[in-house]
Amino acid sequence: MKIGITCYPTYGGSGVVATELGIELAARGHQVHFITYQQPFRLTGREVGIYFHEVAVTSYPLFQYPPYDLALASRMAEVAEFYGLDLLHVHYAIPHSVSALLARQMMAAKGLRLPFITTLHGTDITLVGQDPGYLPITKFGIEESDGVTSISADLKAVTERSFGVQKDIEVIRNFVNCDVYKPFEDEAKRTELRARYAAPNEKIIIHLSNFRRVKRVGDVVEVFARIAREVPAKLMLIGDGPDRSIAESLALRYGIQSKIHFLGKQDSVQELLPLGDLLLMPSEMESFGLAALEGMACGVPCIATDVGGVPELVEHDYNGLLYRVGDVLGMGAGGIELLLNEPRLKQMGLNARKTAQDKFCTSRIIPMYERYYEHVLQARNGADGTP
Repeated sequence: MKIGITCYPTYGGSGVVATELGIELAARGHQVHFITYQQPFRLTGREVGIYFHEVAVTSYPLFQYPPYDLALASRMAEVAEFYGLDLLHVHYAIPHSVSALLARQMMAAKGLRLPFITTLHGTDITLVGQDPGYLPITKFGIEESDGVTSISADLKAVTERSFGVQKDIEVIRNFVNCDVYKPFEDEAKRTELRARYAAPNEKIIIHLSNFRRVKRVGDVVEVFARIAREVPAKLMLIGDGPDRSIAESLALRYGIQSKIHFLGKQDSVQELLPLGDLLLMPSEMESFGLAALEGMACGVPCIATDVGGVPELVEHDYNGLLYRVGDVLGMGAGGIELLLNEPRLKQMGLNARKTAQDKFCTSRIIPMYERYYEHVLQARNGADGTP
């Protein structure tokens, strides 16, 4: 198939999933065209079968805000016609589903079919989409999509409840390449790399996010401060964003700034995650929890909040620990207990890896997308009266 993918190309879960999906689809022989304002950060530009088409937005004095959604729709239609795309797959409903709808209508005016699929990722539904100014257009974009997928059963339920949509929503959960995200096979190499961040007797705690308010980075530092009082440990903060200053301020308040590595945005997190002993994800809301899955695939159990789609991934006391939002005391105590019990920590890491392999590897999830693409294409052809 020839597939157009549109996503936000910056550091964030929806962009990561969309990019990794494109990479996996290309590896399976499909032709993938990314259509967005800049190359997604996880692409090198050298992948076979993957093409990037920039959406250029021209600023005119008349426009206070450049109309990206219109420029995107126009570019979608251009790429679809030139390359003969079979379908568009847009990630994050706002504004991508509406832009795809316009592109579909532009193609229809030329007698060409361009079905599109919208994947719901989380804040496009739970936060932005429920803003009164966006709710009607978000609902319209979802209902006009030829297919809709959700990254968790919880997000599907929230969408149906909040928007009252009648559209069938297919749950296709996030995934990870278990051949890329995996524990180090060479323990000596792991020990060598860990030495860059921690002493041999220290544990390594990891947090990975875009440092937005919903990720509660302040809670990460609060939990780590409690752990560090009882267990020799270092904290690796991977990512960046508006709440980084909160984390820095708290680190200074607790006098633990020397125990924290602010690593910023990293392209190859699969090289860092296996160095950890424990991952912290104390989010206010997670529709799935991709960071947790990536850590689990690397054999790193997760302490997370019992919200959204997280329980579909993290099973309490089996492959991780779950707590209420804001329960930094409980998370700290649970982390200390786990880190001081090496056999339990190791077993939980093995269970985490097994969960990723059994349920969320690309070999299981990507075929679900392929079957769904075929289903949408067949349904669209039938609707058009074509064989």
